[in-house]
Amino acid sequence: MQWLAGALLAAVHLVNAQDGTNATVPFPNATYPNATSPDPAASPASGPAFSPPFYPSPWGSGAGNWSTAYERARALVSQLTLLEKVNLTTGVGWQSERCVGETGAIPRLGFRALCLQDSPLGIRFTDYNSAFPAGINVAATFDRGLAYARGQAMGQEHRGKGVDVQLGPVSGPLGRNAAGGRNWEGFSPDPVLTGIMMAQTIQGIQDAGVIACAKHYIVNEQERFRQAPEAAGMGFMINESLSSNLDDATLHETYLWPFADAVRAGVGSIMCSYNQINNSYGCQNSYILNYLLKGELDFQGFVVSDWQAQHSGVGSALAGMDMSMPGDVLFNTGTSYWGANLTVAVLNGTVPEWRVDDMAVRILAAWYYVGRDQTQVPVNLDSWTLDTFGYRHYVAEEAYQLVNEHVDVRAEHGTLIRQIGSASTVLLKNNNSALPLTGRERFTAVFGSDAGSNPYGPNGCPDRGCDNGTLAMGWGSGTANFPYLVTPETAIQNEILSNNGVFQSITDNFAGTQIQALASQASVAIVFVNADAGEGFITVDGNTGDRNNLTFWQGGDVLIQNVSSLCNNTIVVMHTVGPVLLSNYTENPNITAILWAGLPGEQSGNSIADVLYGRVNPGAKLPFTFGAAREDYGTDILYIPNEGTGAPQVSFTEGNFIDYRAFDQAGIEPVYEFGFGLSYTTFSYSNLQVNKLTVGPYTPTTRQTAAAPVLGNVSTDASQYQFPSNFSTIPLYIYPYLNSTDLATASNDSSYGSSDSVPAGSQDASPQPIPAAGGAPGGNPELYDVLYQVRATITNTGSIPGEEVAQLYISLGGPYDPKVVLRNFQRLSIQPNSSATFTADITRRDVSNWDTSAQNWIVSTSPKTVYVGSSSRNLPLSATLS
Repeated sequence: MQWLAGALLAAVHLVNAQDGTNATVPFPNATYPNATSPDPAASPASGPAFSPPFYPSPWGSGAGNWSTAYERARALVSQLTLLEKVNLTTGVGWQSERCVGETGAIPRLGFRALCLQDSPLGIRFTDYNSAFPAGINVAATFDRGLAYARGQAMGQEHRGKGVDVQLGPVSGPLGRNAAGGRNWEGFSPDPVLTGIMMAQTIQGIQDAGVIACAKHYIVNEQERFRQAPEAAGMGFMINESLSSNLDDATLHETYLWPFADAVRAGVGSIMCSYNQINNSYGCQNSYILNYLLKGELDFQGFVVSDWQAQHSGVGSALAGMDMSMPGDVLFNTGTSYWGANLTVAVLNGTVPEWRVDDMAVRILAAWYYVGRDQTQVPVNLDSWTLDTFGYRHYVAEEAYQLVNEHVDVRAEHGTLIRQIGSASTVLLKNNNSALPLTGRERFTAVFGSDAGSNPYGPNGCPDRGCDNGTLAMGWGSGTANFPYLVTPETAIQNEILSNNGVFQSITDNFAGTQIQALASQASVAIVFVNADAGEGFITVDGNTGDRNNLTFWQGGDVLIQNVSSLCNNTIVVMHTVGPVLLSNYTENPNITAILWAGLPGEQSGNSIADVLYGRVNPGAKLPFTFGAAREDYGTDILYIPNEGTGAPQVSFTEGNFIDYRAFDQAGIEPVYEFGFGLSYTTFSYSNLQVNKLTVGPYTPTTRQTAAAPVLGNVSTDASQYQFPSNFSTIPLYIYPYLNSTDLATASNDSSYGSSDSVPAGSQDASPQPIPAAGGAPGGNPELYDVLYQVRATITNTGSIPGEEVAQLYISLGGPYDPKVVLRNFQRLSIQPNSSATFTADITRRDVSNWDTSAQNWIVSTSPKTVYVGSSSRNLPLSATLS
């Protein structure tokens, strides 16, 4: 099947769209004119972008290691009434229960409501929980073990609070735009690095007995215009949300890649996103959900909507969505696309019974798959108040009771958080071995608001929606409350005082006179600067989710210049959500060291002190590229609607060329390339060996599914689905019951009976062909056949122990391929004057391209080369793949 993306865009010119800054971004497109992909398929076709329909929605089969979970789920669903199935699939409404999202319960069988809770770095809206490093820091470690350990620790904490589904990890946004507001919640703009870290995180969370929810599916790459009502609050009157428009090959080779890894890892839930994909909303895009996710990737879990991302009832059900969150159409309205309307849709035949059965089976299969029947404890948190007592039904102000038990779930996770913080700190510059420090320097001075405390306290700004004090996480729903926050100022002061040294600090960036006086006295000056971002429902300093520019916040550049002009041993530490522009700091001789510390969580100060004072030898690598100018990245945010009041159109005409791939394609020299990071020791690479394995040919899948199982026999007598007699309703609560025996009246829908709500083929329960690229969770199993095994020798040529991340890249060799793409890596701990062996597999998937015509992966005849080295631009070892 040919699948081409078009666009509504034609001419490209530049306008100032930076809300008061002097930077320019491309408009009406969001790709710079010199950054388009050489592949013609990535260029806009004539007419609007279009996502083809695909029906019916594939029913779960229990494929892979899901068979036992499916057997148990089907057995339970077979016992359920239609009302109970609907209750399981529909949230009860925003703030109607204690979690950020809760389904209805099945009290007849003793099955409590499912609790879904943010976030990808901890537990949102509660207390006595840990605040973990952000995903971007985990990526910087290039350490599979730490990714798993963090996932498991987060899962344990969610489990201890009674949470069934942790809303994370994140691969949408992947990081197309350097200024993207929520990039930090995910891992990296490289799909392989993100995919590996996603898989490890998911396995950790689910091994702890909690369902992981991979999000936001898919190409959810900017905050601006993600929701039309939200845009209205910014003064942009658009009637539909943004559409991300891209071609089939780019979708498969870049943005779908990490979700395939998530599915292969057994993720129990995937969240569909706010945005449109080729002009079809993510939660009702039948091609994206039915064909790609449930068909080609053979996803066995359930698809849950992002909060208020559902735009239809019957349409989203038939397109593959399985759970509506938080259940109401808009927060606190008491109306729902599902709930009673889903009951109506089954009774009138527009949604087949097998589809609702499949929704319920998928939800319960995920529940059994992770062992919730063994690990579930009662919910003991409340998202709407930290008070011990409050209303269970917060928005309705009903059922005053014990709502917070203040259960301490942190265990010893602070030690792991400190370890990840230091293991993710990237050393970018270290002139004349300025680092590590000894702690016995004559006069240590610390500068910057980013070194100190938020005057309102670490949780003083709701959802971290401010940039006060040191930055340890971004803002929005992807956050958690800090139990404490160790600031760099505190940690460094403790270090100096333990050696009876001299320490002074200034945490007001604008105290120019005092800063200059202190800098002139210091023998070492450590300057802390930051750049923040977050989710689009919060605006901080004029930045609505996405950043307006790539500069430091709070006058950070002036601070660096003021200090470094007076102290010839200035160390710059950056806490940022992603790339920033580093001016001439890399060449400035007075700036002796530069470190990127990202968003390290609650142990921030201790983690950076461990690196600064040599207790930890830095081994992290950049999970993104530092460029000299924002236009060097090739892509950017669309800041102004480009279709009047219609859906803003963002065409991904750069194709697969984002981050380091874009720099390589354009021949632009980065300031610091993807994968770069220094150590206090040195390493050499040698002795590359490539062993080709004997593997059979790739076989497209040709099987068919079984017919859709029907696990009940629903009566169409509407009188059986009315509210029970003497039933006391809770205001604004979403129920599955009908308020009338007349289905049109019960639906409360003026368009009830419209025939165009039932797409052709959507009710077909007969056996269906499996996509050729499918056949198992994650795709065709033969994609993961190992074709080559690679070994190389990494030697520590220095005098102290250190850790090196050896990286494997492949040149796919085609005219439209990036110069190199990351395919594997390994973090090695090596003693001085000793060597370690880097080992990595190369799978068929690693050397394949997506063929749009064949709708399958192919290994092209183009020559392929494997490279091994310490970064995307330092690859001393290479070999041809025969």
